[in-house]
Amino acid sequence: MEEIKHVIVGTAGHIDHGKSALVEALTGTHPDRLEEEKRRGITIDLGFAFLNLDGVRFGFVDVPGHEKFVRNMLAGVGGIDLVLFVIAADESIKPQTREHFDICRLLGISRGIIAITKSDKVSSDVLDTVRLETEEFVRGSFLEGAPVIAVSARSGAGIEELKHELHRSARAVSSRDEKRHFRLPVDRAFAMKGFGTVATGTLVAGTLSVEDEVQLYPTQKRARVRGLHSGGKQVARAVAGQRTAANLAGIDITDVKRGMVLAAPGIFQPSWRLDASITLLPSARRLKNRARVHWHQGTAESVAEIIFLDGAAERSGGETALVQLKLDMPVVVLPEDRFILRQLSPVVTIGGGGILDTRPARHRRNDAGVKSFLETLECGNKEQSLLALTEVSARGLTCTETVSRTGWIKSDIRTAASNLARLGRLRIVGDLNAADFALVSISALAESLTAIREAIDALHAANPLLPGIPKQELRARAGNARAEIFEAALEELLKSRAIVISGDLVQRAGREIALAPEETRAKELIEREFANAGLAVPSFAVVLAKLPVEARRAQKILQILLREKVLVKVADDLVFHQIALKNLRETLVKHRKERGPRLPIGTFKELTGVSRKYAIPLLEYLDREHLTRRVGDERVIL
Repeated sequence: MEEIKHVIVGTAGHIDHGKSALVEALTGTHPDRLEEEKRRGITIDLGFAFLNLDGVRFGFVDVPGHEKFVRNMLAGVGGIDLVLFVIAADESIKPQTREHFDICRLLGISRGIIAITKSDKVSSDVLDTVRLETEEFVRGSFLEGAPVIAVSARSGAGIEELKHELHRSARAVSSRDEKRHFRLPVDRAFAMKGFGTVATGTLVAGTLSVEDEVQLYPTQKRARVRGLHSGGKQVARAVAGQRTAANLAGIDITDVKRGMVLAAPGIFQPSWRLDASITLLPSARRLKNRARVHWHQGTAESVAEIIFLDGAAERSGGETALVQLKLDMPVVVLPEDRFILRQLSPVVTIGGGGILDTRPARHRRNDAGVKSFLETLECGNKEQSLLALTEVSARGLTCTETVSRTGWIKSDIRTAASNLARLGRLRIVGDLNAADFALVSISALAESLTAIREAIDALHAANPLLPGIPKQELRARAGNARAEIFEAALEELLKSRAIVISGDLVQRAGREIALAPEETRAKELIEREFANAGLAVPSFAVVLAKLPVEARRAQKILQILLREKVLVKVADDLVFHQIALKNLRETLVKHRKERGPRLPIGTFKELTGVSRKYAIPLLEYLDREHLTRRVGDERVIL
């Protein structure tokens, strides 16, 4: 069986030029669905119809032509593959013809067919004139050389020829990528009795199946796909390029609105700020830096503040610029998504552009590095773009973050990262085949290596008696790099024998603690005091008073003895010599042989000659060391 190709066709053109009637003549379905539309005889919101034609399933999106409803037109035209550009023979080119044409060009639509409607209302001479005017109007655009077909929805003239041209053009339309993460921008949501919430839109990428778990962005609410419809039929699976209606379980109709996006859970992150390239129409007024405009992408719309990244105070009509857009609401978009800009007041289309980065930082004005970076994202291949993204991410970039920022699938990221790592352009941290891994630029890794070395040297200089730094403290002192990058840098320093790691402590390789004469004497005094004390140890404050060094150094000498395990800390305020604890173990072994395993607290005090002050902490220590086990108020010697 021949595989069905799915193609979305969008109408465009001035009000009352017969777009809806033409869709009805082609499909048998009138796309107007609202009572107000039928009563007033004009299209107000998006309408939909379908046509199967020799292996191609066309989904028609009929848009309103009135200037007041351009925002509704923009919600439907963003996902189309082919434009059916409509000009009435009895009126020729009108204002909304021009605005719709500008919108199609700014959105990067590359294919279309021109239909001259109401051809039965004019003479052949007038029809020829309109044809010439139309060809002149589209010269130099994507519609230059496109089929121009005179039709009449009333008489049926030209309809079969138009169908033939639609089919021919559809065969040349590139299929959308079914392997990418699915995205369904919502253009309509309603509640159906017995089914619940239904969200509709054009599936612009990926596939969607019944029982899939989905997430509604930007709200992050999750739902389950209870059922799918496309082309008026129930389907088990929808693919990129199809008009799709998803019946959603677990979400209320009040939670779903036009402009939201259905996508896989946890894949994307909504953005409030975007870097982009824009082009202003020649007819546009001068646009000032930080001007506010209406921004439309897919089915979403927002007010956006425009910041020129080259420091310009304003731009004239016809100019192109790199900008940062600050939106007043979060959106889910990806690089290469096209958008439209409309003036805040009066509301007219002034330009459009393409998204370059969905996770930009706030840039300094006229930063040459930003221009170079964005030009790489705009024109570079995946490897060049991935390297650029990694190099501007001081803390590195995980595979998951890359997916969210670019929309690429993980296999593409792995391939690009592997090639770049092989060329020595970046470093992969972690297992490339794991669910997630990190990428770090060579320069960022070098900076981390330097920061770690400097932090270690600084700590050794300030604390000559400390043998090393705990890893977490070192990470904080060395710039708090991402954990994976920090571990990679430590690994690099270990390989080069620049550091030594003992347990959790990191120190410079070859370093030894050199005690001053008075520190050596203090160390000997501390050890002797605790050795002589047995189990009736003094408080450290008492020992401190006898030492030839100040309290700060004495504390560090105590830490050295604890690390060397000459002394053992049993409780916060109790330290014992290891010989005393060894003797205690031998005493318990002897007691078990002679009198059995039972060890009441009173017996323990008699054996050791210590008061309850020492007995309880010592017994708890013995429990932790698995030499005794508490049973009620007694211990059992193990």
